[in-house]
This record gives sequence, structure tokens and C-alpha cells, in this order.
Amino acid sequence: MRTSSRSTVSWPALLCSLGVFSSLFSVGAAVKEHDFKKCDQSGFCKRNRAYADKAIAQGSSWQAPYKILPTDATFQDGLFHATILKTVDDQGTTVELPLTVAFHTSGTARVTVDEKRRQEKNIELRHNSQARKERYNEAEKWAVVGGTTVDSDAKVSNAGESGIKIQYGPNAAFEADIKYNPYSIEFKRDGSAQIKLNDRGLMNLEHWRPKIEKPPVEVEEPKEGEENTEKKEEPVVEPAGEDESTWWDESFGGNTDSKPRGPESVALDITFLGYDHVYGIPEHAGPLSLKETRGGDGAYTEPYRLYNSDVFEYVLDSPMTLYGAIPLMQAHRKDSTVAVFWLNAAETWIDITKSKESMNPLALVKGAKTDTQTHWISEAGVMDLFVFLGPTPQDVNKAYSELTGTTAMPQEFAIGYHQCRWNYVSDDDVKEVDRKMDRHQIPYDVIWLDIEYTEEKKYFTWDNDMFKDPISMGQQLDAHGRKLVVIIDPHIKNTGSYPVIDELKSNGLAVKNKDGNDFDGWCWPGSSMWIDCFNPSAVKWWKSLFKYSKFKGTMENTWLWNDMNEPSVFNGPEVTMPKDNLHHGSWEHRDVHNINGMTFHNATYEALLSRKKGEHRRPFVLTRSFYAGSQRSAAMWTGDNQASWEHLGASIPMILNQGVSGFPFSGADVGGFFGNPEAELQSRWYQAGAFYPFFRGHAHIDARRREPYLLAEPYRNIVTSALRLRYSLMPSWYTAFHQAHRDGSPIIRPLYWTHPSSEGGFGIDDQFFVGSTGILVKPVVEQGKTSADVYIPDDEIYYDYFTYQKLPTAQGKTLTVAAPIESIPVLMRGGHIFPRRDTPRRSVQLMKYDDYTLVVAVSKDGQAEGQLYADDGDSFDYQKGEYIHRTFKLDGTKLTSTDADGRDAKSIKEGTWLKSMRNVAVDKIIVVGAPASWAGKTEVQLESGGKQSTVKLEYFKGDANRSPFAIVGRVGARIGADWTIDFA
Repeated sequence: MRTSSRSTVSWPALLCSLGVFSSLFSVGAAVKEHDFKKCDQSGFCKRNRAYADKAIAQGSSWQAPYKILPTDATFQDGLFHATILKTVDDQGTTVELPLTVAFHTSGTARVTVDEKRRQEKNIELRHNSQARKERYNEAEKWAVVGGTTVDSDAKVSNAGESGIKIQYGPNAAFEADIKYNPYSIEFKRDGSAQIKLNDRGLMNLEHWRPKIEKPPVEVEEPKEGEENTEKKEEPVVEPAGEDESTWWDESFGGNTDSKPRGPESVALDITFLGYDHVYGIPEHAGPLSLKETRGGDGAYTEPYRLYNSDVFEYVLDSPMTLYGAIPLMQAHRKDSTVAVFWLNAAETWIDITKSKESMNPLALVKGAKTDTQTHWISEAGVMDLFVFLGPTPQDVNKAYSELTGTTAMPQEFAIGYHQCRWNYVSDDDVKEVDRKMDRHQIPYDVIWLDIEYTEEKKYFTWDNDMFKDPISMGQQLDAHGRKLVVIIDPHIKNTGSYPVIDELKSNGLAVKNKDGNDFDGWCWPGSSMWIDCFNPSAVKWWKSLFKYSKFKGTMENTWLWNDMNEPSVFNGPEVTMPKDNLHHGSWEHRDVHNINGMTFHNATYEALLSRKKGEHRRPFVLTRSFYAGSQRSAAMWTGDNQASWEHLGASIPMILNQGVSGFPFSGADVGGFFGNPEAELQSRWYQAGAFYPFFRGHAHIDARRREPYLLAEPYRNIVTSALRLRYSLMPSWYTAFHQAHRDGSPIIRPLYWTHPSSEGGFGIDDQFFVGSTGILVKPVVEQGKTSADVYIPDDEIYYDYFTYQKLPTAQGKTLTVAAPIESIPVLMRGGHIFPRRDTPRRSVQLMKYDDYTLVVAVSKDGQAEGQLYADDGDSFDYQKGEYIHRTFKLDGTKLTSTDADGRDAKSIKEGTWLKSMRNVAVDKIIVVGAPASWAGKTEVQLESGGKQSTVKLEYFKGDANRSPFAIVGRVGARIGADWTIDFA
């Protein structure tokens, strides 16, 4: 949440009339943690933690109250069905919970538990609520797009009165061992247990029960005439049985949740057997390898929370919730990765503990087994989870992407540099920034407008005084190959003479309050209403608003930013919407909260696809709030960070976590949103940001202007150099995005992902590889630091990116490299080839038909391999085969280029872009670590298209400061053609 110090609304007057809101607006103050719940303030979290404490305290005597009747269990065509019976009292009364375990051809398994009585709508709602009676079961509709084809080859390997074992997956290597009493499922790979559900018996599904009004406690009054001189303490009345204090309603921060369905949480303990590291469940500002949450040395005392929230100046190293939620957790040990995806859109808490055990008490270090025990707690919905058995990180991400989709293939400009602040004050201001960036030869692709461009915070309008001619502004940007992004938030100003709010209300497209009336809350415009994008009619209407003929002032180079879509409601509980609000289909907001933001940016994405008939271009949308599946239609950023070294450091594990959690198009506000970074911090942040997948500088309205050209030397040149490095590597970045689009792989990759055998790297989250380029980056994130310690995960050769020096590396050891302020620690791993474009340009669009440079980092055995992917960077024609995808391979004395997809060039139908690319070639090839046998050579043989030619080779001998290298060129071979260079 940004401060409101310059809103057009008269906030002092507003806050006087609404005094309960005064604590929400404190300019420049850090997050007020008391505005957000801790577990013991969230009734269902507190209850389930207490339930877990009770079970654990009883140890082996604990009897989990969930079991399956063997006579009720069936398995057919890849589906296991049964009814779990929950014993709810001492008389043996049970509640029926339908269970389905589905085994998929993708190798995943899905476990779903519902509640029969709610399923059949056989419950009574309190307060005459209009809410649905069932448990929410539509998260799949928004998050899941594939990967659920049932595996009809799955088979029973053993069955009896105590349980059933089912083999499934590739080569029947996976097994689900379902125990009936107490209910549990153990998932195995190649006979070895990996994951166990209900391992500790903490499963708890709060069944429906009517509210029984208890009679008031009678206190004996003194008899008439008797004087009671002793002050008696009020009697403490302990509730009989369970604590019902938050079953039926719950208050926090002056707001009361009416809870018409009563208690309905679902909880399950999931143990990763033999795994010490777990990753994922973004978004949190903490380390990549997740911490324990039950106290102890270095551990948190609160669970990780997933409840999308507008958190103002968030704190670091915390399990506190932030803006988005992806309930995917990966567990990793040497050479093995598994994962669980908890498909639930309600408020969720996750506890993590670790248990070490060993058969030999003397083997506490070597050979000791660590289990990571997790406890998942959600407020509502069905219990629905997917199990992934790997065995590699790549396998897990690929299977997860089959389920929820891969990151959208972006327009190429979107991975250039974005210049933003709250706010550029006029169209002339935008034009001047654009001119000055060119004057100082600083490349950038996009300039952004925050909320002040509108007329009184009314979206789809322009401030007529300050943005008098937005078309001329857009035209100047377009002439320079640049784009404009404008902000549109989900709150619509509730005011007269504003067609957008009139249409929203008259068509019944707003989110409703618990009584079924349009919900009115407060955000930037003051009184506002929120579009309900769960409603297909609302999405259809939303799409109409973006047409060029309706949103006048926008052009083909205008794109969108969706902020505040958690949703942020300034006067709501925890700065968001009341949980008993109602969405389309009569689902309560509590059911869908974490998906809400995704429905909004999905709607905007669809709108950008249909602004003009016949316009088929990839949209660009930035979102702050997200859920599993958001990667299909948006990029994200880490929200309202601060201009501090600590926030710079925290950005790297946060972005890495996004990548391994399936949403790799991510970044952080470069320079920090709040505050004023000193020149050193700003420079180091640009050096780090040059390696964020999403690269945007942004600043608060009260921060000083900090466009890169305002920096004094040498800092301006340092920042410009970082930007130019980003642009020279654009072909490699685009190739990495294509890989993510195809198989769900991260764009920047942590060491556990690239080197799953290197145990020393499993906890490292301050360095990373860029795609499959072999480029290893260790940004400097500490003030005054002029060196960096880089962990080396293997025994391959590493070269300095800038000097070509062969570095004195050793496997599993750290290497200290010099990192003066003008330098970024960037290494090249031997065995890789990556593409660049070395001609400096002011935007990506102007690089479109530049020739390529290939950089070959020779491995210790003389090999190297890499890829290039290219398309028009704008349209969807790549889906029709209009692209170039090459594999480059150095094998001994020959360097080859072949089609990475094995396509026959003659079979590819060339469109306009491919025809234009006939004139684009490989300009030069730089071979770092060139063998000494090339020293006497001055030319090499090139074969392409059946024709032979000679190409110049220049060899440079190595010395103490650099490896030998060779430059081949000009090569002149078409970038899209097959060719071979013979160095023999």
C-alpha cells in the first residue's frame, strides 16, 4: 500500500469523518504489523495449531479420528474412491468425507477430500446469508489448465483390510500406499518413501454443525438485606469441549466477520521424508530455503501465511504474508526433488519443522536422516492437493507447468528496461524524460504512468490539465521504438457523471456485501466499488472498456499495470475486503481471496487481446497480486520495497523463489520504492536489476527524481553500462523466456536447481545462473563491498565474463572475485554457448534486425553447447512456426548450427518476419578458452547451404590475466540457417 499524501481526495476531512481509518495512513512509516493477523489472532489457525500441539503431546497414544472403511474403497481406471469417516464424539458419531485419489499420466497424483453434508447442501446458513452452502471447489477452474488426464494403466499391487497400494507413473515407478486406519497416504518412488500425508495424524477437517446457544452463566446475587463487603472475582467459565469463541463470528481491527457457515477449516500434515530443504510458497520476504516456524535457533515463531495483502513497506526475514500466493512447496535433497501443490484459494498458514533421526546415535552428522514436517491450514474449501515425485527439479517444474500453465511468451520489449515513478506529472514530462534518456544514450523500452495521470482517480480518463495530448506523447515514444504502460486498478470511483461506475452498477457487475448489495469501500479515489471478475459478464464488459475507441488516448504501444488487486481496501479488515462479501456464484470472498487478483489481471490480459479487430499481439500486463496460474497472463513485481541495502539483498531470493514456483517473470523495484538511495546503492541495484527477469526502476511520489541520467559520474556511466549489458544479452534473455514458456523452467536459476548434487549450494540464494547460458551472477548487495565470494558447484572451468580470465575455481569451494563499484561479478561456465547483440541501441525494437555475436565458453574437455530462440517479439505467429530456434554445438574441431526442433528448413513456411531475417547473420564468434592448436591459424572453413567459404580467425594467447581466446568473423552465415565451421 502506498501512502496517500498527494491524493486529490481531501483525506484529512475524510479521515475526520471516518476516524476508524486514521491508523491506516502514516506517511513514511513502516508496515504496522498489528494491522495484520498473527496465527493466534486467526481463529482457524489458532485452533489447528492447538490441535497439532495436543496430538504431538500425546505421542504414540494419539488416535487420529479419521479412517476408511475397507468395504467402501474402490479402484478403477486410475481413480481410487472411498469415504473417510471422522469420529466427532465419544459416542462414535461419524461424519462422511468423500475421498478421491486420481493418478495422472503426467506422473502427478491428486488427493481430494470433501464433506458430504455440505456437498449435498444439507446445512443451515446463519444470518439469512446468500452464500453457497458447499465447500469451495472451483479453484481448479482458475488455476489448472491441463495435466489431469487419468492414468488408466495405474494398477493395484497389493490390497487388504489395512489398505491398498497403487503403482502409477512412468514405468510404474511411483506408488501410493493408502492406509485405512488411521487414514494416511505414503508416496514412494522406486520403492523409497518420499512424501507422507497425515504422517503425524494432524489432519483436521472442521465439519458443519449447528450453533447451539448456551444459556448465560448465572451468578448468585446477595440476598436482600445482606451486604456483600468482599469483592469477589468474576467466575471464569471454561467452555465445554472445543473452544467455540471464533466458530461463529470473529472480530479484528474493528471489523466483524459473520461466518454464516460456521467453522470449516481444512488442515493436513505433510512430511517430506529424508528432505532437509524446502522451497517455494511465495510470496514472503525471506530466504529461498524456508525456515522452521515453531521457534528455536534462527527459526520463526509464526507460520508462513498466504493471504494476499497490501503490505506497506514490508519487513524482511519474515513469514508474514505479502501480495501473492502460490501454494507450491518443493523439497530437495541430493539428487532428488519432490513437491506438493495445495490447491486452495482461502487464507492459508503453513508450519514447518524438521526432525532428525538416526539408527546410530554416533551418526548425528553423517548418515542422519532429516524429515521436513509441514502442517497446512486453510480457512475454507475442499482439501485438494497434488503430489509430484520428480525426481529432478526440472521434472517437478515441468509437471507443475503442465498443470497450471507456463509463463506467457512476452513481447520482447517487456524484458528490456522499464522507467517508472509515481508519478510523471504530464505528457510533456514524459516526453522530456524520453528525450533525456536518448541524449545520454541510455537504453530503455517503456515509460510508466501511475494513478495521477487520471482525472480525479477515475480510470479510463486522462487529467485534462496535465495530459492534454496523450496521443502525441504515445507517438513520440513510438517513433523511438518505445512503449507506454498506464495503471488501471480494480476499484472504480463511486461518483456521479462517471460512465464506468454507472455501467458497473447498472449491470450488477460489482462485488457484493454480505447482504447482496454492491460493496462500497475506500481506496485511492475515496468511495469505490470493485469489479467482480469471477463473473463472465463482468469480464466481457471490462474488455469493452479498453477498445481504442473507448479508452481514448491509448495507442497500439499502450500496455497495462494492475495494482492494488489483492484487493486493497483501505477501510477493510487487514486492508482488504470483508471475508463475508459475495462474488459471482454466491461464493464468499473468504473462499476465493487469493485467486481474486488473478481473475482481474486475466481479464485485463483478455481485454488487450481485443482492443481492435484483427490485432493479434501478445499483451503485457504487470500484476501485484497473483496465484498459481498467474504466469499465463502477467508479470509480477515484489511490491513496495525500500531504498535500503537490506531490501536489495532480499530481492534476489524473492525472485528466485518466484522462478522455482512457476512464475519466473518477476522483478523488484530497482532503487527501492520508498526513500532515496545514495548513488552507490542505486548503482549496485541497477547492476543486480540487469539480471532480474522483469527490470523496472520505480519510486514513490515523495522520493527524489532518480532517472539514471540524473546521477553524477562515475555512477551514471556505471548504471548505463549495466543497462547496456542487459541489452547486449537480450537474445539470451529471450531464449531463457522461451525455455520457461516451453517447460516451466526458471529464468534465473538457483544452485540447487542447476546442480542438484552439490549439497553446499542448496541453501545459497544470493547467486544464480541465467537460463541455460552458463552465466553465473553474484550481485553485490552490501555497502562498500568491493569483492564477492562465489560458490562453485562443480569442477568445470569458469571464466570472467569481461576479461576472459580462467578463474582458479575448485568444486564445492568459494572463490573471491574483485568487484569494484564499476564491476558486476559475472562468470561464464565452460561448456556453454550463448548469443548476444553487440551494437548499442536505445530500445529493443531498434535491435530487431541486428546481427548476432556468439560467445563460446569452452569446457575442460573442449566442448560447448547452447541455443538461440528468436521470433518477431510481438505477435502470436510463433505458434504457426514463424520462429528461429537454433542449437549451437562445439565438438572438437567443429562448431555447428542446427534447428533445435529438428525441422527441415524447406518445410517452414516463411512469413514476413522470417523473410526479413534472411538478411540477419552471425557477425562474429568469440571462443573463450580456445585451444593452443589454433594459435597459428588465420582463417577457418565455413560451410552453409552447400557452399564453402573462408572466414578470418584472430587468435589471442593467454596470460596470467586471461585465457586464450579467438575471434572468428565476420562470419556472415544466416542466423536461421544450418552451418558448420571447421577449425581443423
